[in-house]
Amino acid sequence: MVHNLNEKLLRIAAFIILLSAILYMVVPLVAPWIMAFSVALFSVLTVSSPYPGKSIRGKRLFLLQIFSSLLMIASTYLMFKQRNEWALVMLCGALFMLYAAVMMPRELLRETENENDKE
Repeated sequence: MVHNLNEKLLRIAAFIILLSAILYMVVPLVAPWIMAFSVALFSVLTVSSPYPGKSIRGKRLFLLQIFSSLLMIASTYLMFKQRNEWALVMLCGALFMLYAAVMMPRELLRETENENDKE
């Protein structure tokens, strides 16, 4: 139940991040506040759900997710300062997060398969 709630909150926060990036073109004074709230929620949920396995690669992917969250926080700061580089920083963070989100389940599956083969 809690895992499902965290997943839903992560999806909602990610959607609000996208909306605030689009909203920045229309209302650049309001969008950073919405972005700050959603990035804070997304970062807290990401940090609070670490990699459940024991492999080094999975733990590195989790650190990549934390780095991606830091990039999104930096992007929010740049958005508050009305610097256009925020979009580039956000894109880098999103790409790192996407890579980690795709590779972590694969790594966890491979790790469980290796444990099952040893038994």
